[in-house]
Amino acid sequence: MTISDNKNEVEPTTAIVIDDDHDAVDVICEYLELMNIHVLGKGYNGKDAVDMYLRFRPGVVFLDVMMPDYDGIYALEKIKQISPRASIIIITADQTEERENQLVELGASEIIYKPFELNNLKIIGSKK
Repeated sequence: MTISDNKNEVEPTTAIVIDDDHDAVDVICEYLELMNIHVLGKGYNGKDAVDMYLRFRPGVVFLDVMMPDYDGIYALEKIKQISPRASIIIITADQTEERENQLVELGASEIIYKPFELNNLKIIGSKK
């Protein structure tokens, strides 16, 4: 959350949500909006993530890993090249130690494993 210079009002955190599962994107977006996190865009592959990051510069990126064509690893690498301090929360079903190590090495801010409770997003969102 940031404080507006002019009005002393709390501005909502902004986010983009990327997952090839359209229903999951919709559910996550609705929940984030309830938490006063303004969703600037929805995407369905890693290329969408990079394009939307460049366009919107959101406070947080919620990103799936396993997607067709351009995956989340592609997006994570590209976004971190653009902005090394970008906040990227990975949402993935791949719970292997190898994948976790890769995500941490590439700079993921947090990892949430599917299936997950929506309350996990609340905990993560409150850290930002």
